[in-house]
Amino acid sequence: MHARTALVFSALALSFACGREEAAPGRPTDGGTADAQGHSAPTRFTEEANAAVARALPLEDPQDFEDARRGLVASEEVLVAGPGERGRPIWDTAEYAFVTGDAPASVNPSLWRQAKLNGIHGLFEVVEGVYQVRGFDISNLTLIRGATGWIAVDPLTSRETAAAALAFARRHLGDAPIVALILTHSHADHFGGVAAILPEDPAARAALRIIAPHGFTEEATRENVLAGVAMGRRAAYMYGIPLARSPRGHVDTGLGKAPAIGTLGFVEPTDLVDRTPQEMTIDGVPFVFQFAPSSEAPAELTFYLPDKKAFCSAELATHTLHNLYTLRGAKVRDALLWSGYLDDAITRFGDAEVAFASHHWPVFGNERSLAHLAKHRDAYKYLHDQTLRLANGGATPREIAEELEFPASLAGYFAVRGYYGTIRHNAKAVYQNYFGWYDANPANLDPLPPVEEATRYVDAMGGAAEVLRRAREAYDRGEYRWVATLVNHVVFADPKNRDARALLADAYDQLGYQAEAGPWRDVYLSGAHELRHGITARPPSAAAATEVLRHLPADAFFEAMASRLNGPKADGKSLRLNFTFTDLGENWVLSLDDSVLHARQRDADPNAAATVRLTRDFLVKVATQQAGLREMLFSDDLAVEGSRLELLSFFSLLDSPDGLFPIVTP
Repeated sequence: MHARTALVFSALALSFACGREEAAPGRPTDGGTADAQGHSAPTRFTEEANAAVARALPLEDPQDFEDARRGLVASEEVLVAGPGERGRPIWDTAEYAFVTGDAPASVNPSLWRQAKLNGIHGLFEVVEGVYQVRGFDISNLTLIRGATGWIAVDPLTSRETAAAALAFARRHLGDAPIVALILTHSHADHFGGVAAILPEDPAARAALRIIAPHGFTEEATRENVLAGVAMGRRAAYMYGIPLARSPRGHVDTGLGKAPAIGTLGFVEPTDLVDRTPQEMTIDGVPFVFQFAPSSEAPAELTFYLPDKKAFCSAELATHTLHNLYTLRGAKVRDALLWSGYLDDAITRFGDAEVAFASHHWPVFGNERSLAHLAKHRDAYKYLHDQTLRLANGGATPREIAEELEFPASLAGYFAVRGYYGTIRHNAKAVYQNYFGWYDANPANLDPLPPVEEATRYVDAMGGAAEVLRRAREAYDRGEYRWVATLVNHVVFADPKNRDARALLADAYDQLGYQAEAGPWRDVYLSGAHELRHGITARPPSAAAATEVLRHLPADAFFEAMASRLNGPKADGKSLRLNFTFTDLGENWVLSLDDSVLHARQRDADPNAAATVRLTRDFLVKVATQQAGLREMLFSDDLAVEGSRLELLSFFSLLDSPDGLFPIVTP
């Protein structure tokens, strides 16, 4: 089926993003030696900018390091999980062994500090009976001791890392069974490893309680399915997938080391949280749940353990300012709701003695725990309120992003600094949430497309040679943002201009080296990498998401198919097809009119050009490229009644993007 790649989730791009490139030959640049991937040496201006950050922040404050090491039960020098698709480990902390000592000039020292904290891994006791396995993935596996076994919380991104984390915990805590599972929200790094957690015994699996927020299944299986190809490509930039793990490459995401690229699983919840407060007793342990939809995820919960005075904030309060808009692309998140949930938690769970989360390390003590939640509450409220204040005064998104800064009381608190989300792109998200993409300036209502605009700009500025001359002068003054603006026009006007590509890559290097946010660094350096080496990524594989896709509603498959219909090619065509799922007892009628594809669940249309009889599992095989068009038309698992020619003609109208489109070139 040509629509199969439509079913690649970008939220699950964590699991099937491109493999990292082998080291490429270096070249001299900027008066220094390039690294193995060609990244230039940090300039004097970058060194000075990063030195200024080091002077401005109390980077030697030991509190976070003390909290991150507190309760250590066991650790190993190197954590390895896998192997993966090409025989290499899914997870190997040895890749980050270089993150030690003082920050090199090529890394923002604040991000370097965060990377060192995220490198502290092992099994930790949070409070009596509550443990976390940290550093086996971008997220944490939490284990809560119940009367008969373990209550597991958020089983990481992949089966491989979750299996390694659980095995490590059991070596030190014993082999008690998993009797319940809590999934705090609908992002893949909090449910993807579930296959390693589920009991092997069918009876035990059937008895397992699985608690998740209302809307979890729909959001976890459908999130970004329609836009998954583009989001997956963007996610490779956001997480620095093509980059070497090195002082001039990927260092840390800010939220954790990196997503684990492995095999995804999925499981349907047995119990839903849909209100606040919602009390449950799980294997003898009292819980109070808070329902927090449309915050960090569309479906999210937090919980409180009253007997232990421990609050799990999921991802509402970690040790970074989070994303109101994620650079991989997604719907913006509601800062006001997010802040409100935290305010409610402070009031409702005010006797908490520890605050822990699905990422990072806990905060201990009642006063510090509540202050930690309050700083996050105030950070999101400040972003919301001040963005609207400036917007109502006529400021545009870019002007707001340039002007807005946290007050000293927030800026000085490491846990709300921009390691993952940033003030600049979050302010734009607040603006977008209320006003959309248009900033009200008529010049921005219908601008020229990028290539035509770039060509005309370069011509108006006297040609490529003159633009590059000016850009080199700006580079020598350390004006890297302006260099990027200028030279991006040259590259889009003439992508074969090697001098322009080299200069733009050098500017991106410096911007990446200065970035405090892990994703900003990875985006800049990934752009530099592709300018030098082209697109080196492998095509994404959807096979890792097979288990998740098995839970995708049939209508979502057809929505994805409709989003791949090539409208101009379909112009003037009219068609009816039946898709009958023999295992579900469902029939769907597809109708093509006006270059638009509709799918409706109803009785079969007797006038349809063809009827396709198949199972959900076979459709999943097609969607994950385990069965192609030939298998679809001639397999014993599928029957076609009517015109196969019309069916083939229909599939020929569906685009099949490979997800490797250019970003830094036209």
